[in-house]
Amino acid sequence: MTRSDLGAYLTARRAQVTPDEAGLPKSGGHRRVPGLRREEVALLAGVSADYYVRLEQGRERTPSAQVAEALSAALRLDEDGRLHLFRLAGLSPRARFAAGVTDRVDPGLLQLMDAWPGNPAIVYNRAYDVLASNVLADALFHDWSHSRNLMRVVFTDPAARSFYRDWYEVASNSVAGFRLGHGQAPQDPRVRRVLTELLDQSQEFAALWARHDARGKALERKRFAHPAVGPLTLTMQTFDIRSSPGQELVVYHAEPASPSSEALSLLGTLAATSRTH
Repeated sequence: MTRSDLGAYLTARRAQVTPDEAGLPKSGGHRRVPGLRREEVALLAGVSADYYVRLEQGRERTPSAQVAEALSAALRLDEDGRLHLFRLAGLSPRARFAAGVTDRVDPGLLQLMDAWPGNPAIVYNRAYDVLASNVLADALFHDWSHSRNLMRVVFTDPAARSFYRDWYEVASNSVAGFRLGHGQAPQDPRVRRVLTELLDQSQEFAALWARHDARGKALERKRFAHPAVGPLTLTMQTFDIRSSPGQELVVYHAEPASPSSEALSLLGTLAATSRTH
């Protein structure tokens, strides 16, 4: 039997937790792995070492909710990671992919986005395809000249490493969010197609994907270097679109009266001017 997604996730997470972080006493001798040993995870979770080994190897795939909760605590998972583990264990419903998910963006939301001339705003799906964007977002992302898929922008656009001033952080967070969406709807053909393409085309993506990080977007700052207006530091707010499961709205804004605010205003003026010519 091949290793399950659950087993691969447990193995990857175990490697990310040190004995000190887990509160385990220091032991003498050389450790072959930087993270926790299997028997240490089993001890922390209150399960037998043999049972935990079977989980990692894919010979056991249906832990109880109590065991999944204990493993989440042992591996020090955050809430996104915990929910991802529960999904992989079959303990929470999969996303309503076939019947409920659409790439159509609600017209009312499109009107709202256009009413924010000073804030770049985008809507994207689980595959990180940008389904809608307002004028300022188009200007910020170079009119999507490389791709309207954010994962492809990060990993296959040669300009990405200069555009994102903290490229590795952006890349890591993007893969973790993509992993979370994949866990919600692993049979989504578009998600699977983007995943296959990136694994084939980007070694950096493949390495980050192998870490099995899974977390959603929270309030965060991104630093850009835009060729037309220079450096920008923008805060992101991300919202789930409840009427369209799998879609997320991201709105960027700059600190008032800051150099980034002035640069964003200039970018808006340039975008408006280019559209009138």
